[in-house]
Amino acid sequence: MQPEGYAVDLHVKVLDDGVVERAKARGLDALVYAPHFTRLPEIRRQAETFSDEELTVFPAREIFTGTWQQRRHVLALGLEEPVPDFITFDGAMRELDRQDAAVLVPHPGFLNVSLGLDDIEAYGDSIDALEVYNPKQLSHHRDRAQSFTSETGHKPFVSSYAHVRGTVGEAYVTFAEAFDDVAALSTALKSDVERSLFHRDGLSHDLRRAVEWAHLGLENTWGKFDRLMLQGTEPTHPDHVAYDGRFNDVKVY
Repeated sequence: MQPEGYAVDLHVKVLDDGVVERAKARGLDALVYAPHFTRLPEIRRQAETFSDEELTVFPAREIFTGTWQQRRHVLALGLEEPVPDFITFDGAMRELDRQDAAVLVPHPGFLNVSLGLDDIEAYGDSIDALEVYNPKQLSHHRDRAQSFTSETGHKPFVSSYAHVRGTVGEAYVTFAEAFDDVAALSTALKSDVERSLFHRDGLSHDLRRAVEWAHLGLENTWGKFDRLMLQGTEPTHPDHVAYDGRFNDVKVY
């Protein structure tokens, strides 16, 4: 069944010709592309490359705040200027506020990479929506996220959070109107624009969820070793020349 309205998968980590084909087959109109440890200009370039008349790819950043041991992820849309990873959570939220970005909370209360209820309440005025479903979340994660939205009054959203091509389009949000650019989508997410949330289910969906969990295991073992020990400084580190030392006072490494 094809979605009705303007259908957006609000968070994917992968982007190539296969992803675009998959998104179109799922009836999506847009993707929000926010890969880890990739600078905003490169994300914008990739988003433009893979956008066409049938599918729009919107650039975004999932910002990795704090240290590896105490990390919290924040998804930002509508950024005008790049924001690095490895800065304090407080510093990141101040910068997102300054840029008037749409701030979404991916996978709240999930493992040790998420915002908890105290964080969400402390920055409630700066946060625009909480994720209540993605294929990686187990039932207790989803229940916890739903309880957060009930307690704080924030709007919910869903996404595929796809790290694997086949997961794209497994969860999406529909809007009544299309968006010409990421600024328009950001404005909608910050407002009370009507939206509907959908996710697939059944055996096929369960299999894709299992594949995503397997990928998570790989990412947190070999992937982490590769990033920390083999690749050197990440391009989104605050010491990178692109940030011109602007975040020296809030960097954690």
